[in-house]
Amino acid sequence: MSLRIVVCVKYVPDATGDRRFADDLTLDREITVVTVGPEDARDALRKALSMGADKAVHVEDDDLHGSDVMGTSLVLAKAVEKTGYDLVICGMASTDGVMGVLPALLAERLGVPQVTLLSEVAVDGGVVTGRRDGDTASEQLEASLPAVVSVTDQSGEARYPSFKGIMAAKKKPVESLDLDDLGLDADEVGLAGAWTAVDSATERPARTAGTIVKDEGEGGKQLAGFLAGQKFI
Repeated sequence: MSLRIVVCVKYVPDATGDRRFADDLTLDREITVVTVGPEDARDALRKALSMGADKAVHVEDDDLHGSDVMGTSLVLAKAVEKTGYDLVICGMASTDGVMGVLPALLAERLGVPQVTLLSEVAVDGGVVTGRRDGDTASEQLEASLPAVVSVTDQSGEARYPSFKGIMAAKKKPVESLDLDDLGLDADEVGLAGAWTAVDSATERPARTAGTIVKDEGEGGKQLAGFLAGQKFI
């Protein structure tokens, strides 16, 4: 009996690059959550396939533009149900939105248990178990399958795509779906269905030159005075 595992992948902007807002105040970005995103999101899916995944499902629809986490979780739940699953694995948070609530919303929409922020994960006998590390203690958690889990960056080292994996990924199936395939209306997602909205946005001011302290015997005092003026000490 095989275990059907669905891994949620989000295609996010380069953290080291410039980010810009579009005219409608949505972040100018390309997004996929396992299967949700524009055409370029296939790059993330192909990378996941080259790292060992067996197949991919890509939900692409122009009406998804501007979807917040509520709309994204709805689309993702419909896609996961259509695909079939035993265990859904999510990250702890994306590097663009950094909300960290999608796993909980997804579990609620699917009507299954959630076990979140795990540093270790194991599956045995229809039960998923894991360890959640806190500031002062660690918890051992478990849930019966089907379930949704989210993992931290301590859960393991990501494998790198090999040349063999990259070549194999070209032959692996990528199924394309749109809102009609999932039985969803446009007003349930996108900007029209979003529960949140950006009212305004301004670019971060350019970094100014720092204060240079010349040490002519009083450098230590000047540095201490500067730190005290900034209330660092």
